[in-house]
Amino acid sequence: MVRRILKETKEYKLSAFLTPVFMILEVAMEMIIPLLIADLVDKGVEVGNLSEIYRIGGYMLICAVVGLFGGIMGGVLGSKASAGLAKNLRRKMFENIQTFSFENIDKFSTAGLVTRLTTDVTNVQNAFIMVLRMGFRAPVTVIVAMILSFKINARLASNFLIAMVIILGFMIFVMMKTRPLFEILMNKYDALNASVQENVTGIRVVKAYVREAYEKTKFKNGSQGIYKAATAAEKMIAFTMPMMNFVVYTCIILISWFGAHFIVIDGTLTTGELVSMFSYCMNILMSLMFFAMIFIMITMSVASIRRIYEVLEEKTTITNGDNPIYNVPDGSIEFKDVVFGYNKTAERPVLDHINLKINSGETIGVLGGTGSAKSTLVSMISRLYDVDEGQVIVGGNDVRNYDVETIRNQVSVVLQNNVLFSGTIYENLRWGDKNATDEEVKRAAKLACADEFIEKFPEGYNTYIEQGGTNVSGGQRQRLCIARALLKKPKILILDDSTSAVDTATDASIRRAFREEIPNTTKLIIAQRISSVMDADRIIVMDDGKVNDFGTHEELLARNEIYKDIYEQQTGAGNGDFDKAEEGGEN
Repeated sequence: MVRRILKETKEYKLSAFLTPVFMILEVAMEMIIPLLIADLVDKGVEVGNLSEIYRIGGYMLICAVVGLFGGIMGGVLGSKASAGLAKNLRRKMFENIQTFSFENIDKFSTAGLVTRLTTDVTNVQNAFIMVLRMGFRAPVTVIVAMILSFKINARLASNFLIAMVIILGFMIFVMMKTRPLFEILMNKYDALNASVQENVTGIRVVKAYVREAYEKTKFKNGSQGIYKAATAAEKMIAFTMPMMNFVVYTCIILISWFGAHFIVIDGTLTTGELVSMFSYCMNILMSLMFFAMIFIMITMSVASIRRIYEVLEEKTTITNGDNPIYNVPDGSIEFKDVVFGYNKTAERPVLDHINLKINSGETIGVLGGTGSAKSTLVSMISRLYDVDEGQVIVGGNDVRNYDVETIRNQVSVVLQNNVLFSGTIYENLRWGDKNATDEEVKRAAKLACADEFIEKFPEGYNTYIEQGGTNVSGGQRQRLCIARALLKKPKILILDDSTSAVDTATDASIRRAFREEIPNTTKLIIAQRISSVMDADRIIVMDDGKVNDFGTHEELLARNEIYKDIYEQQTGAGNGDFDKAEEGGEN
């Protein structure tokens, strides 16, 4: 898992490699300086040899400058490598997310993906730079300082070993206790991000229902959850620094006590060597403190590494076959005994043995109650999901045999949730065809009856659309999305309840334009209003994941109770009255 994350250093491998080299250079200079201090005290200060003081002081200055250079380069290169890793991780995660099928996306919440791309990557970045700099610096410092300390006085240096065992044992204990707490903390971040996202995207609904106080309370509870989870983890970590300080000061006291004894009574230690021991003591114990900081960062990042790894290793469930087909002959559609369920362990599938045959160029209505699987049915055609059993055949071939990009370019879908992106109307519509000319864009807008309001804007097609299309109405968003879909010039056009926000007259005009201008395109229209589908060539009546009936308006009205009930509930009038109302709406 860690190896997979480190693969993303890529072009920053040299910086990552040189960072510990320069840190070791800095450590080497720091280890030489105490030896020079010992000579300075013993050979210069105590005997009053000024020339020796100048000579040794010059060496110390050179070591300090070289050490400073190593530290600066280590910091610069470490920052470059860690920032590069974070950049590559975010890019790689985002690229992989773009390949996800709807089934993959269903496994991760939107808020969870945002947290993984931001907070989790930042945690890994901080841990990486800490490991590059202190992770190499600290052990080298400890090893070299221990060797030199034992060379000076083994009995005095043995205090360091006891201190190291105590500190390392304590750090392992804290790490085992805090790791699960940090995993809980990251899940709390997901929940908070979800709360913020829902509030921002649904701000109009929040204000319409005067639910600001509720949303504030919801956010407060999310923040409180993070506070409690973070506090629980930090309480354990809070003991680290006091423990480190206790061990450091205890070591200093012991060195002072036994060092004085060795100098005054035994005569086995000089004053300069004692000063050097103090320096090595501080170097060793400060390095152990850095170890504590590293382990804290690693503990925080372990949960983040796992969450990032999950996104990087997630493989799309929608892939090309060995020899994909790159041409869709026509817009004919056939469902052969199709079974599908979002939850593979559920007792009943969402789509239950669907059998349908639709001719190329037909206009097909799809009608049914809420939860009858209308949207799921059409999702199979463009491979937003793959069937569990059976086949969906488009243009005479199983959709799984087509190149994914090819089939999705030929099956244009206007989903229930109409999404526009920040940019001009031209830019939004050219999502359908980035190379479309202005005339093609305007023709698509005309077919979708969007030209009538676009031309009223002062900037026309250059009007800027805010993120999410918040500066246009729901009906305008729907028409822009339909125009965008038409620009793809698809063989199959699917409108998933995408005219629900327009008036009946505009709805009728759009359908009439479809009949006259794109007669060879197969059109599937999912609708709640029976007026949107009654003039279709045939109508599918869905009920509880099954095809209840399939026929023309007249056939269904005569034989199908579900269709007849919907018709009577929505019209409240006889057949003739409703037809007259429709004619009046289209004129």
